[in-house]
Amino acid sequence: MSSTRKIIDLRSRPAFLHDFYGATPGTNEYEVAKWLNRRVGSKHDEHFVRSHTLEGFVAEVRESGITSAVVVGRDTPSLSISNDRIREITAPHQELIGIASVDPQTHGIKAALAEIERATQQLGLRGINVEPGFGNPAVAADDAQFLPVYDACAQLGLPVFIMSGPTTPNFEHTDPAPIGCIARQFPNLSIVVYHGCYPYVNEVIGVAFRYENVHLVPDMYLFQPGSKLYVEAANSFLRGQLLFATSYPFRAMRQTVDDFLNLGFKDEVLDDVLYKNAERILKLI
Repeated sequence: MSSTRKIIDLRSRPAFLHDFYGATPGTNEYEVAKWLNRRVGSKHDEHFVRSHTLEGFVAEVRESGITSAVVVGRDTPSLSISNDRIREITAPHQELIGIASVDPQTHGIKAALAEIERATQQLGLRGINVEPGFGNPAVAADDAQFLPVYDACAQLGLPVFIMSGPTTPNFEHTDPAPIGCIARQFPNLSIVVYHGCYPYVNEVIGVAFRYENVHLVPDMYLFQPGSKLYVEAANSFLRGQLLFATSYPFRAMRQTVDDFLNLGFKDEVLDDVLYKNAERILKLI
């Protein structure tokens, strides 16, 4: 069934990019990558070793039935992968799409705004990822330091991707209330919430109900307790606001596709959540 549908994976990273993703066997980070895979239901906790090379990663994408995989950069005090590196990986492969990252806390707002312009207008990356809850210090998504980033993305017609979820160091920064504040202040900004603010499922669905410019990507947490509400909402008003992602290397690609198709989405909803919403947000059509 998966091979007959177009699929855009909105969050994917090859393991070779960083030890955090399982690049180096025998390290603590490698064991954590295996642990997280087990926690979110991967049947094989070392499946990601295939992506220790770019060729292996691209082959995995192709064989999984995924049409395109979005490779996301990182820019936090503890984990940084440059936007040039993301372009280097994605540009030669039609299956790969790049998302840039900026950190106005660390580099300053002026530098962050310049990097948004460079990464999207010169490097051709398709959106901007920010991680306020992983900053130093960690802050809420609507912190004043990040507002110029959102404004710039709105002006340029770029989607902004905001990291959330239970790995956030301070759990209060997973609360989706600040997402609603951003959506209200920037009504023309496409906001994509990675990890879907899990486990605040009810709350973030409420935010998305109120603000149609808020899009949810529960990715690997879609298979966790309490997540069925995402599916229920997608089968009604959230049809145009939920998007598919594997969160690879922390969940296996093909297994995630197959598991996703068995969650109970209405057939008429599947194309929207699997690729149409992503095509619209990323302006691929």
